[in-house]
Amino acid sequence: MLPRRDFIKQTCMALTGMALPLPLINSSVQSSMKDDTQYDVIIIGGSYAGLAAAMALGRSLRKVLVIDGGEPCNRQTPHSHNFLTNDGKPPAAIARLAKQQVQQYDSVSFLDGRATTAIKTGDGFKVAVQSGQTFLAKKLVFATGIKDVLPNIPGLAASWGISVLHCPYCHGYEVRQQKTGILANGDSGYEFAALIANWTNDLTLFTNGKTTLSRPQTAALEKHNINIVEHKIERLDHKKGRLQQIVFNDGSTAAVQALYARVPFIQHTDIPESMGCALTTEGYIKVDAGQKTTVPGVFACGDNASRMRTVVNAVATGTTTGIMVNKELIEETF
Repeated sequence: MLPRRDFIKQTCMALTGMALPLPLINSSVQSSMKDDTQYDVIIIGGSYAGLAAAMALGRSLRKVLVIDGGEPCNRQTPHSHNFLTNDGKPPAAIARLAKQQVQQYDSVSFLDGRATTAIKTGDGFKVAVQSGQTFLAKKLVFATGIKDVLPNIPGLAASWGISVLHCPYCHGYEVRQQKTGILANGDSGYEFAALIANWTNDLTLFTNGKTTLSRPQTAALEKHNINIVEHKIERLDHKKGRLQQIVFNDGSTAAVQALYARVPFIQHTDIPESMGCALTTEGYIKVDAGQKTTVPGVFACGDNASRMRTVVNAVATGTTTGIMVNKELIEETF
């Protein structure tokens, strides 16, 4: 039997009448592999918003790559609410089913990993991931979410999304009329207390230090039987994320079953800002009604671009993004 190299040479000569150099065969293979890095759209972030955008684009016959690091902001939350047809389901279960459904569209691919950089090229974008691989796309979508910056209070991080909550529309019904606290101060504390009072008559505002409420604000809270506690918090006692009590520095305690907290946040990745995407004064990626950022060809959806931190809003803005990206691709070529 001929060695493989000689067999290929003879086959090429028989078919074409001339020898085909092996380097050319290898070059064609490399070219094919390189072509696999080119996509119509790269979506960075594969949770609810990213998956919704991917579905809309897959159904539009677009070649899409979804890059996801697998760390959704609500990964500790046991149940999602206010999502018609999915009310009460675990967020992870919703995401798992969503990915299974998106995977039915052959033009959509997934990469487990974290994007590290994205740059503008002549006719699109180049995205690099931790492994060192790079991928090209005509359009870029950020569905990267945000990262909460939690107060350094022992017990709070373990209870975040379980009994320490950010949104009454997501969780208020489940803790209605329970002994509830709010961790906030000043204008934010006043506004949050007025909101949460809709769900419970047993409400206390914990300012974690001296109050910065105005006198009219304090009087209004007292009128609605909302207590104000100024003690510094030492820790939150809980059982598997379920709050039992707040322990203060002076040794006193306050029993609570739910605690709402408005905490600062940062973007989950600084890649959009490094590319020139403008942020709002609150720190969200600035987008228009079509989810376009201030950088042409770059879109953003989900929590990174909206105050409405709900799964259903992430899905809605993701779907809008997929539709608008496809529309833009059509307009550029038709």
